[in-house]
Amino acid sequence: MGKYVIKQSKTGPYFVLKAANGEPIGTSEVYSSEAAAKNGIESVKKNAAVAQIEDQTVEGWKNLTNPVFELYKDKKGEFRFRLRAKNGEPILSSEGYSAKASAIGGIESVKKNADSDVVSE
Repeated sequence: MGKYVIKQSKTGPYFVLKAANGEPIGTSEVYSSEAAAKNGIESVKKNAAVAQIEDQTVEGWKNLTNPVFELYKDKKGEFRFRLRAKNGEPILSSEGYSAKASAIGGIESVKKNADSDVVSE
């Protein structure tokens, strides 16, 4: 099982979901408080299990109803994903992957590890 780690930036707290091997799977936005970051974690736990993949890398892709994992290519041509909650707000974003299959694997890892505990590091 993975873990959520709440960290502090200069502008506020954010969280990182890490896999069992310690590798980061996704990072949240910066929140106004630690309580708000914990609410974001609860939102990942609730939404990751039911979110479908909206593959924006294929021609003619269709908007899916939130919650959704948006799979897309960034300006550098890397594959990324973003988890959006039912209200459409982004709650978790990935790093860039060189292969689409790796990004899809990252989504599967979020689903597998979403129910992890929050720990201090």
